[in-house]
Amino acid sequence: MRRAAPGGLRPGHRPGGCGHARRGRELVVVRPFPDPSPLPPPPPEEPAELIGGGTEVFPGRRMVALYGHPGTPGLGALGEQGPRESVTRAKELAAQYEPFSEEPVVPAFEIIATTASAEPGEDGDHSRESTVEDLRPYVDAAAEHDVYVVLDLQPGHQDFLSQAQQYEELLRLPNVGLALDPEWRLAPGQVHMVQIGSVDAAEINATTAWLADLTARHDLPQKVVLLHQFADSMITDRHLVDASRPELALVLHADGHGTPDLKMGTWARLQQGLPPGIRMAWKNFYDEDTPTFTPEQTFAIEPRPWFVSYQ
Repeated sequence: MRRAAPGGLRPGHRPGGCGHARRGRELVVVRPFPDPSPLPPPPPEEPAELIGGGTEVFPGRRMVALYGHPGTPGLGALGEQGPRESVTRAKELAAQYEPFSEEPVVPAFEIIATTASAEPGEDGDHSRESTVEDLRPYVDAAAEHDVYVVLDLQPGHQDFLSQAQQYEELLRLPNVGLALDPEWRLAPGQVHMVQIGSVDAAEINATTAWLADLTARHDLPQKVVLLHQFADSMITDRHLVDASRPELALVLHADGHGTPDLKMGTWARLQQGLPPGIRMAWKNFYDEDTPTFTPEQTFAIEPRPWFVSYQ
């Protein structure tokens, strides 16, 4: 009796090769089935785009934002209503600017993510950090309804970079930018509402370099970065601020309030020595301005603001 080959193979059978069989006296060569054709590669993912299309923020659009902290009406207009009501209000506000703009006007939220505090808090930094979960309802409502988001930082004794990194999960979204408010960046021994805070160019550049790298790594569209200022002392060595990273659109946000003459004086002064590549933004105050500029008056300002927020 012929014994079976190991593994149940018959003599003369080569795994993966051609087999042989006899049909009567005729030797038939049996060839294996060919390997299936490889599947075509999946199409490349389309890169994320900004609201309205494209990957560069300006000059293709302007923005009008509600500013504030969720659930805190005293800190700005954004906190006077819930997420969906804020979407409606921001869209209505942006629409008021459309007749005075050659570019589309995109509604936005400027959300205070970390809030300056008179109390030191558990970590002693005089800044209350909202969690990502706290901010999600507003960020998600904004994404659903084509509203841009800027996360505003008031770091107290902490630095801007370490606070920004706490919100990396949100900053990885394509229509979420960042705002740095030096008024609330305290030096050792300083307290809020007694001294006006300040930041140097090196800390700004470290923060924007991290954000630019994050944007490039995740193939995100360009991000808005607001630098708040109303006093010259708030940004030391401002001429050294780096606005060269193409991943970011830097905008100096003029925060002065009061009479039109006072506001226009601040506006003119802040433009002196402004580093190339930084655009200008404007803030309207509902309560502190006397009177509050109308949309037509706001967009009649020279140069016309690229970003307008309402507090």
